[in-house]
Amino acid sequence: MFRKVLIANRGEIAVRVIRGARELGLATVAVYSAADRTGLPVRVADEAVGIGPAPPLESYLSIPAILEAARRTGADAIHPGYGFLSENALFAKACEDEGIAFIGPCSRAMEALGDKVSARLAADKARVPTVPGDSSPVTDLADLERRSDAIGYPVILKASGGGGGKGLRVVPDKKGLGRAFEIATSEVKKSFARSAFFVEKYLRAPHHVEIQVAGDRHGGAAHLFERECSVQRRYQKLVEEAPSPFLTPDVRQKMGDAAVRLVRSVGYDSVGTCEFLVDSERRFYFLEMNTRLQVEHPVTEMTTGVDLVALQIRIAAGERIPFRQEDVAQSGHAIEARICAEDPDSGFLPSVGTVTECDVPGGPGIRVDSGLFRGAEVSLFYDPILAKVIAHGATRDEARRRLANALAETRIAGVSTTAPFLCDLLRFEDFAAGRYDTSIVPRFLEARKAADGPLRAAAAIAAAAIRHRDAARRAAAGSIGEPGTESPWVVDGRRRALGRGG
Repeated sequence: MFRKVLIANRGEIAVRVIRGARELGLATVAVYSAADRTGLPVRVADEAVGIGPAPPLESYLSIPAILEAARRTGADAIHPGYGFLSENALFAKACEDEGIAFIGPCSRAMEALGDKVSARLAADKARVPTVPGDSSPVTDLADLERRSDAIGYPVILKASGGGGGKGLRVVPDKKGLGRAFEIATSEVKKSFARSAFFVEKYLRAPHHVEIQVAGDRHGGAAHLFERECSVQRRYQKLVEEAPSPFLTPDVRQKMGDAAVRLVRSVGYDSVGTCEFLVDSERRFYFLEMNTRLQVEHPVTEMTTGVDLVALQIRIAAGERIPFRQEDVAQSGHAIEARICAEDPDSGFLPSVGTVTECDVPGGPGIRVDSGLFRGAEVSLFYDPILAKVIAHGATRDEARRRLANALAETRIAGVSTTAPFLCDLLRFEDFAAGRYDTSIVPRFLEARKAADGPLRAAAAIAAAAIRHRDAARRAAAGSIGEPGTESPWVVDGRRRALGRGG
């Protein structure tokens, strides 16, 4: 086992890995950019090292800076978290060359599955069904046009090294290809420093279901069942749950078997996730492989009892997977909501600033993974995820109600967050019934907008009545009131009447 683990990440996932490493008795090192020097990982790790300015390319994406931090602190292993360098085979290879363990798959396995193009090829070889498309990298716009015409519109353009919803562009017809290619290339270069693309058929309103897998260096492999990840906005997951309310036991088994077959075929030696699209007939198609820990890993931990961070570390240290496939079972139901620094009432614009209040929920079956504290700085440089609230229950409805209540209890001030929006979403009839696919968020937004009109009018009427009453009281008292003492009800009513939210 290792002695000291450096966590090459930030925010809530860095805190989660630090805590997981400590449970195994390991010392921990946090790294931080100039923007994160007072962050929670810095506060909870045994050591902390600055690695550069705020921009990711100069800090969390800088391989030399992170390796130098490991050398300086004597760390013998590096955990990449998710995002940043977590799926960068060059980084994994650089760690191997440096004699530092990379807590993830070996660079060879990552090259085979971490790149979307090579992962499709590996899936085809392992007899895992894939979405119709062309898996070879697109060379230029003319090449893209030729392939898209052959596949048939709509198509989706994908960056082979992308992730987190970046580098994806749906193209409904031929005239949109040029602009989509240009935007996606620019976006991925900024975040991943790679810009190879491929194109495949776009499936309308499927289910997005992923299978959690694990493999070790001794030929062992197993899956830990599925997560339903269809609640998305612009390819960014908002809510995830396990088990899926859509899959049948037969489809669940077939998907799990296919995922294990794929990881065995390349000798995959870590925790990872096989992502699938499932159509209305429950036919599933391999989408991509995430060769890292997922943001939504807690729902699997809460339904299987397996600590995925500890499992990652143990596999990287050369241990065998400590269970057989038949030993893994799902217990109860878990749902996770990602709280992001975004303002849903302003088109989900990023929200930045200082957190002035931070009260997180608790109670039976509630878990909170967070990098927040009072005084935390939220910047525009990084992913907007602030925290994750996860609820477990004996049934899906119990987990759903617990999570909705937990989000209603959450108090974060200083920045706008998605917590109230997610609370409403969990209570949306289609979600409550488990009757949804990847089209649920647009449908919920439309329903919310339709319901909000009468509420805005009622709020404006109530505010006007309160203002009239207050003016009458001031007149009776012979006072016109002090400047700036307008009732907050009046202010809120006016804002709502003007369509500015509240």
